[in-house]
Amino acid sequence: MVDASGNNLVFLLCTPRSGSSLATVMLQNHSRVYAAQEMWFLMSLLDLKAAQRRAYGGGAILERFFGGVLPEDAFADACRSFAVEAYNGLLRGGDGADIVVDKSPRYYYLLEFLDALFPRSKRIWLLRNPLDVLASYKKLGASRGGAADLAELLTGSAFDIKAADLTIGLLRYMQYFAAPDPYAYRLRYEALVADPRGQLAGVSEFLGIKYEDGMERYGERMGTAKSELYFSMGVGDPNVADHAAPHTKAVGSWRETLTKKEAELYVRLLGARTFEALGYGEELADAERWTGVRFEREPEEALLALREKQLADATGNRWEPAYAMRSGAADRIKPADGAAEGAADRTSAGVHAALSAMADEAKEVRAADARVQQLQMTVRALEMRLEAGIREQRHLRAQLGSMKRKADWLKSAIPFGRRLSRFASAYMAGGGKK
Repeated sequence: MVDASGNNLVFLLCTPRSGSSLATVMLQNHSRVYAAQEMWFLMSLLDLKAAQRRAYGGGAILERFFGGVLPEDAFADACRSFAVEAYNGLLRGGDGADIVVDKSPRYYYLLEFLDALFPRSKRIWLLRNPLDVLASYKKLGASRGGAADLAELLTGSAFDIKAADLTIGLLRYMQYFAAPDPYAYRLRYEALVADPRGQLAGVSEFLGIKYEDGMERYGERMGTAKSELYFSMGVGDPNVADHAAPHTKAVGSWRETLTKKEAELYVRLLGARTFEALGYGEELADAERWTGVRFEREPEEALLALREKQLADATGNRWEPAYAMRSGAADRIKPADGAAEGAADRTSAGVHAALSAMADEAKEVRAADARVQQLQMTVRALEMRLEAGIREQRHLRAQLGSMKRKADWLKSAIPFGRRLSRFASAYMAGGGKK
């Protein structure tokens, strides 16, 4: 079962169209793994803090509550409790599974929240050649009867979440997984489809379970309860069910799917250094030969900054620049060496007393911190009320100014109206004569 630290919880992280549906349909074949197609619900929990229009009103009240009354730690604890109950509820009906895989590609925009909730969760980063990802977007759009205008998607000024996926999402994951971590695992799509058995064995070892024979042959499991549940959601890659096992046909498909202009735009946008950092230097060289363009190493910073601002404005969420993974690795207690064995049994009474005093001092510090935090939240709530009052005052002043202008106009019009009335009366009294 999943605990409050994230043990037995696995996040499969990648941008959309990277092969996560294929990876998940194979992982869920393991007897100890529960994996739905996509969950996404952690984003909904984080969005509780965002100001939204609700039928019952109270948007401003909720904004003040989450932003100025409820402490951040209390919010995180409440979200964690909900998530743990949700994950374990899935396991209770999961036919003996005790590990949950949450595959939600757009979790790139809440990585800080994910780390705060479940620091000991295991995180798998699924990488794929960005040009093949772009080609997959194009093919999916065409299969649904629409023409994918990739040039507009990549360089247009309008916000499109797919543009964020292809840029901000990819770069956030790259920064997040930049440093090695015992709770992180890199899985490359090209290796997965070329050697599914070997790659799944490696993933299983990372998860602390043994590879089970035939996991990769998901077509043979069609009709089982787990398989039917997986495909019942109808999300993810619709083409996975067309095959019974992984294949390599989509590797390098960008050459047949993209135009030279589309490939050039995307590589320019990400920069050559990004392809090299992701491990796709050969593919970059291939793209340079094919397009005849020597790409700059750095990305298009101005356009990436626009995409980041658009995503932040659309979600109401902000994140730390260049955020890197913060797992539970630091809370592991290092084992003592042989010379130190039994030292705990020889601890003196003086050391115990010192530790007790330190614990009491720590309690006092935590109490003081809690009081400071409470005061800070109170100040923030008052600031939000003051800001709302200032906005209301400006609104009322604008209304008052408008009413005054209307009143002044009427005042100026009244004398003219009176003169016009006298003229009309004189005209009628004179029988229409001048």
